[in-house]
Amino acid sequence: MTLLFQAPFARRLGSRLMAAVALAALALPTSASTLNQNVSWTIDRAGTTAKYRVVAYGDSIYAGYNGSTTNAAKYAAPTVQAEYLSALWNADIESVRRTKSGAVASDVYRNKIVAERSYMQAANTRVVTFEMCGNDGLQARSNFKGQTGTCNYGVLDTAVQNCKTNVAAAMDYINANAYAGVKLKIVSNLYYPGYAADNVQSSCRSASTGATVNLRDKFLPALVKMNYWMCEYARQKGFKCADSFAEYMGADFDSNGDGLVDSNALRYQAGESEANYLTRITSTLRATLRDANTHFVSASSSFDYIQSDDTHPTFTGGTVSAGLLGGTTSSGAPRYTSFTSGKSPIWNQFGHERMGWTLSVANPPAP
Repeated sequence: MTLLFQAPFARRLGSRLMAAVALAALALPTSASTLNQNVSWTIDRAGTTAKYRVVAYGDSIYAGYNGSTTNAAKYAAPTVQAEYLSALWNADIESVRRTKSGAVASDVYRNKIVAERSYMQAANTRVVTFEMCGNDGLQARSNFKGQTGTCNYGVLDTAVQNCKTNVAAAMDYINANAYAGVKLKIVSNLYYPGYAADNVQSSCRSASTGATVNLRDKFLPALVKMNYWMCEYARQKGFKCADSFAEYMGADFDSNGDGLVDSNALRYQAGESEANYLTRITSTLRATLRDANTHFVSASSSFDYIQSDDTHPTFTGGTVSAGLLGGTTSSGAPRYTSFTSGKSPIWNQFGHERMGWTLSVANPPAP
């Protein structure tokens, strides 16, 4: 039987739905708001029958958030990685993104990785990846920016500790619960959104000097500590670390004449101490850091890796439904069927393409 709504009721229902969408859109940017944005997109390669799965857990970065409560980037970083895998393995690759925009690390851990563990337990799962801690940092930054009187640096310390705790817990849980046939477990660390904008003085004052402090000088070490422990825990616990900080924040040429391409020089070095990494990034190589809104791929050419919100990565390839009205489960042919030297033609032109390529560097040669 088909039930037809009377026109006035249908209009009221439509108005209420539109109002709900509008309210959610207004609420999302606040620190306390979260939005599930789940997508399953299969890279459907011609002439193949085998299908393997990549499972990605995270917040708005892996979600492919683009300011909308109802859609997200089709080719967010994990799906870009899946496209590389499809070519490498000559197989169909299902990219499952279980994400929650606005979620802090503990939320991603509890309500995505733990609560939705079944996705990585499927027998065709070969890669499990996650990212977290970005919202811990953003909320601490917002708190600090709003401070007056004497500066309280404790909010930054708390964000770092929460990140460390939940990253370690996430890796332990994935190690204990992912399908035994998983070939790659990999975490992506954090780039610094708003690096240029944060080069301003605080409204609060240092307890020791009585002077205001440079916001970037305070935020950078906290973020670097988070990144160190993501990569160091990865080393300790059998994960790989995709160093998105180095890939976003360093140019793809040698800008300081030290004989190293900046993005290579900034990468975490396996086994180095936290103190060494902190000094290297915040002091020794500090002059090579650049805002990712202008990522230089050569001395004369650059691309914008950050959307107009100065937070989320740029992308190409369209959008899919993800959010208030449900998530996409669909498939499509790969944009590229082979990769010269392991890189797509646009690997360094968009934020998500760069992150997806960074993840793909660790792809295992066979499923």
